Amino acid sequence: MCRPVRMAMAWGVCLSVLVVCPARAEVKLPAIIGDNMCLQQDVKDPIWGFASPDEKVTVTLGDQKQTATADKDGKWMVRLDPLKAGGPVEMTVAGTNTITVKNILIGEVWVCGGQSNMAMSVKSSKDADKEIPSASYPKIRLFMVAGASLDEPAKDCRGRWVECEPNTVGGFSAVGYFFGRDLHKVLNVPVGLIHSNVGGTPAEAWTSKAALEADPELKGIFERYTQAVEAHPKALENWEKNKDKVLAKWAEDANKARADGRPVPRRPGPPGNPQAGNGRPACLFNGMIAPLIPYGVRGAIWYQGESNVGRAYQYRTLFPLMIRDWRAAWNEGNFPFGFVQLAPFRYGGMNEAACAELWEAQTMTLSNTPNTGMAVTTDISDIKDIHPKNKQDVGRRLALWALAKVYGKNLVYSGPIYKSMAVENGKIRLSFDSLGGGLKTRDGKKPSDFTIAGADQKFLPAEAAIDGDWIVVHSAAVAQPVAVRYAWRDSAEPNLCNQEGLPASPFRTDLWKGVTEGNN
Repeated sequence: MCRPVRMAMAWGVCLSVLVVCPARAEVKLPAIIGDNMCLQQDVKDPIWGFASPDEKVTVTLGDQKQTATADKDGKWMVRLDPLKAGGPVEMTVAGTNTITVKNILIGEVWVCGGQSNMAMSVKSSKDADKEIPSASYPKIRLFMVAGASLDEPAKDCRGRWVECEPNTVGGFSAVGYFFGRDLHKVLNVPVGLIHSNVGGTPAEAWTSKAALEADPELKGIFERYTQAVEAHPKALENWEKNKDKVLAKWAEDANKARADGRPVPRRPGPPGNPQAGNGRPACLFNGMIAPLIPYGVRGAIWYQGESNVGRAYQYRTLFPLMIRDWRAAWNEGNFPFGFVQLAPFRYGGMNEAACAELWEAQTMTLSNTPNTGMAVTTDISDIKDIHPKNKQDVGRRLALWALAKVYGKNLVYSGPIYKSMAVENGKIRLSFDSLGGGLKTRDGKKPSDFTIAGADQKFLPAEAAIDGDWIVVHSAAVAQPVAVRYAWRDSAEPNLCNQEGLPASPFRTDLWKGVTEGNN
């Protein structure tokens, strides 16, 4: 056989081999595992990724090596032996290719979730001009999950770990940063913060579909979504028909608001498509929480609820379910979960007690869900702004809870929480938990924002006084009182706190029908 023929046959064999034998995929890591990351200390941190089916992958960090074989879908995972706080260290991940992950720290990792008040950035918060230039903390690591609203759980997300410094912190969650900064200063270990939040979103968007569907009390969420989808074409048609009149009326109202010094109402626009928005059930869990699981974390902090005001009774079920859902997804038992009670705000068009009932649902979650903490913010609000700029104190109060209850520090971490009541000679005596050094008011005046009612359920303004560890409430207009409410209105800015300056949570002693009861 001549040489050209032999060469042609050889090339034919090579080509047939290339066609028959698929190329092996390179080992890849999800975005959450990469340079500058912070791993959770003292746990068996999961390291996972993607490769060819049956490919052997070896993870090396320090003196330990862990090996796994990719499953039929190409996913693999190892768990590192528990690590002590410190770093930086490097990690290699080797299969058909090798990846080196650099500048890794080991410390405390927290997920920072919620809607716009958690998303509100450091550059938008109070004293940003001072906070950003001083934010040089190379042992604090930041990861921002890019927004993603999906119908099915994602395997990966977009984002990257960065060191905390002036040119990286500005766009990060202010609450998350101030929380993490306080932990870092007290614990003296690295801290990793994962920012996963989207403004204007309800809790059901952050809860898995399986969890929502399993609870019959939440069927209204799916019914409401289905109705919104069905109603959208007609709503869009009506907008196109009437938008000129609607916009003219808005312009008139906006001018009046400016003249009166009131907030300008939001400019109306076409109705959003519910099938493409961030409010549909499970969409943000799928796009922004599922890709993080099972990354090793200590716990989560949460600031949300504004989008569920008006459905407070449903939130009593929904919010604890979301917490259980996250814990189950991470398979980490009852990992710590701290949250922020909403700040007072005049929710236009809603009953004045709608926000108060949401506060109540949050306080009930604190009482009924283990290993949770709540930061009260009634004293650092702006009733004209749903986004109060003082996020330093919000982060500090969450950090107080974590330092006391998660890390065992001996400090006062909560303001007074209503405990019980007793009727005494035409007055009501109230007792509290979380007294700290004792009761006081932050302005030195009598306790404000108390109302009292008899059996007729008509609440009237009441006189309140501090009597040792109790508050005594009465009104000359209510001879036989049966119930008391404290700060039970959306715009309340009450003054009761403990000696450490932490505010008392709003409450009511009655169980009478609420304004949002039955809303779903």
